[in-house]
Amino acid sequence: MLVKVKPIKSETDYEDALLEIEKLFYAKPGTQEADRLEILTALAEAFENQHYAIPLPDPVEAILYFLESRGLSRKDLKSYLGSRARVSEILNRKRPLSLEMIRRLHRNLGIPAEVLIQPYEILQRAS
Repeated sequence: MLVKVKPIKSETDYEDALLEIEKLFYAKPGTQEADRLEILTALAEAFENQHYAIPLPDPVEAILYFLESRGLSRKDLKSYLGSRARVSEILNRKRPLSLEMIRRLHRNLGIPAEVLIQPYEILQRAS
């Protein structure tokens, strides 16, 4: 027997799919119910990606999160950003990341380049 499903085109379709997924959540692998669960989950995920896309984090926030989550300190950034003063300027939003800094952070620390290249607010210096 074929597993009948329909595309998720609206919020109502999405809510219905979530209810069905919940009912099928513990379906035994290899059954029609498990196949239906897999298909509905893929459709719901595609709908979520299209309608509830999570914006990329701010570059400075991403760097700070990366440091905290890996137990690193600001001084660990010196080899990627330059001097201690340069690290401070970047993290305090007084200077933007340069292309070379972005490359080093991406290549050596694994921070996604698409996060680092985004425009972000640079605070103006007081005169």
